[in-house]
Amino acid sequence: MTILPDKIVFPGRTLIGAGRVQNLLAECARYGRRGLLVHGRSLAANGVLKALRRNQPGGMTVATWEHAGGEPALSDLERLLETARKHQADWIAGIGGGSVLDLAKACAGLFHALQSPEAYHNGAAIETPGLAFAAVPTTAGTGSEATVNAVLTNNATHRKKSIRDDALMARLVILDPALLQYCPKRVIAHAGMDAFTQALEAFTSRHAVWLSDELGLKALTLIGAHLEAFYCGADPAAAEKVLMGSYLAGLSFAMARLGVVHGIAHPLGVHYHVPHGYVCGVCLPYAVELNREAMGGKYEQASRALGRDLLDLIRHLLIRLDMPSPFRGRPIVEKEAIIRETLAAWSTQANPKPITPADVEWLLERLFLP
Repeated sequence: MTILPDKIVFPGRTLIGAGRVQNLLAECARYGRRGLLVHGRSLAANGVLKALRRNQPGGMTVATWEHAGGEPALSDLERLLETARKHQADWIAGIGGGSVLDLAKACAGLFHALQSPEAYHNGAAIETPGLAFAAVPTTAGTGSEATVNAVLTNNATHRKKSIRDDALMARLVILDPALLQYCPKRVIAHAGMDAFTQALEAFTSRHAVWLSDELGLKALTLIGAHLEAFYCGADPAAAEKVLMGSYLAGLSFAMARLGVVHGIAHPLGVHYHVPHGYVCGVCLPYAVELNREAMGGKYEQASRALGRDLLDLIRHLLIRLDMPSPFRGRPIVEKEAIIRETLAAWSTQANPKPITPADVEWLLERLFLP
């Protein structure tokens, strides 16, 4: 097996520990005096935003922008860019879940861009360097803090795709497990299964290398062993373990890419308005069945590391995390479009088994069983 990929892009610095978020603005001072803090609604409600403001260094001007919620869209990014440019920001920091981080990341990367966000969403290369980006995840699941892509939806075309460029990588990441205490159980479940899926898809990707395997398998075991306890609130240390696992999964799939679950999750999420992590979780057992032979010995390797049969654990977690299928018994809308988008997806191209239209149809039939 190849030891390293032909390119490695990791975050510039990563700070880890409870309470480290309080150093965010002081850390960002090295990037300039004018910053924009992108956050979700809960950050203001739980008092974290006010506490950050109290620690703001003298002479620093920080504006804030609140994401209204839901999956991030190009229209959100356009409004955010307008705010950032008007503020003449030197840096952008995102504190929140994957939607907040992806918007902040795209805003930093496209701050000096010469074209519209839609052009880059359609694949145009970013011509000019952006601003420094700092990422502080408040959920354990998306891995957005460790990747070079921002997933956004074009609501006009109903296409969910990534803007992807090395320039989008975070200069600073803060992993503060204390922030996870504010996560609703639904978010813990969906984000956790997204991270578990990312770890497994990276581990079994056809582009996997030794380093991505080491990171992906460790992420898989951390999340598999601690997600249920984090969800149930049974172990105070479980949140930190899942947060570490999510970060490692992000590093892994940034190198190895993902698989058919993430390929099909984007069109299903858009067409049925189901949260991304929820779609990934319910798709995962069927994708594992589909890919099991192509995984070679990695199915058994993952099962040994988890201390339990892989499929059995996935099905157990879906029950314990209260994640029944949101598709069961519903009609399949725009079936041909879903198949077409799944096959074209960047993630699907890395799946261990080459995916055919019949494979996507097989997955849909099982997801939508009456």
